[in-house]
Amino acid sequence: RIAQFDFGLSTSNYPTPVSEVVGRTLPYSIFLVGVSFVLAFVVGTAVGMVAAWRRGGVFDSVVVPGFMAIGAFPAFFLALLGLYFFGLKLEWFPIQHAYDTGLTPGFNWTFLSSTLRHAQLPILVVVAAYTGAWVLNMRTVMINTIGEDYVTMAHAKGLRDRRVMTRYAGRNAILPPLNGFAPLFASAVGGLVFIEYIFSYPGAGYTLQQAVLGNDYPLAQALLVVLSVCVIVANLIMDVLNLILDPRLRTS
Repeated sequence: RIAQFDFGLSTSNYPTPVSEVVGRTLPYSIFLVGVSFVLAFVVGTAVGMVAAWRRGGVFDSVVVPGFMAIGAFPAFFLALLGLYFFGLKLEWFPIQHAYDTGLTPGFNWTFLSSTLRHAQLPILVVVAAYTGAWVLNMRTVMINTIGEDYVTMAHAKGLRDRRVMTRYAGRNAILPPLNGFAPLFASAVGGLVFIEYIFSYPGAGYTLQQAVLGNDYPLAQALLVVLSVCVIVANLIMDVLNLILDPRLRTS
């Protein structure tokens, strides 16, 4: 039955097909983690690249330790801080649910804009929690790449520093951090339960927590299977991207 995606009936509130509950909650988690990790990867690799290129400067001495200090805190702790300061005290962001009360989910601008607005603070929390790892990884690899002969040759040709940094050093240094995308994604899936619970965000993590507390075993089993499959798919995508981006892995 599981192989046929038939997980039975959810018993949390009233008998509902588990596949229907998963299909209703999973898109929120995919959107949250997907957008957060793309932003964290882009920001982390860019900051790490610039910090390595200007090693020992003000940017390297201030920005990199700042990201590392923020990333040292657990994601759920950052979620609590963000909820308290940016949600309750400053009232910059909504603090609960995935969209405004009274709206009906659908593909219209009112609902989509409300969804994006409610996802902003959770996305910022995930970005803050995981950007530091990519900053440190990219900076370390970039420092080693800068000493390669082809980078020295690019400087000898008189190319601009920005072009040498991005097209020569950065393009090759980005491959090892890209390999760490899938393991960090797996750890984020585990922390997603706490983040969604803190923000009452109706994604797969929050639904899993509610299912466990309500002894809804069919729903909990289905969500654990789906989250595991997501991690496997993420690893597969990273392997394919490595094959595409690194010509050394391709055979003639």
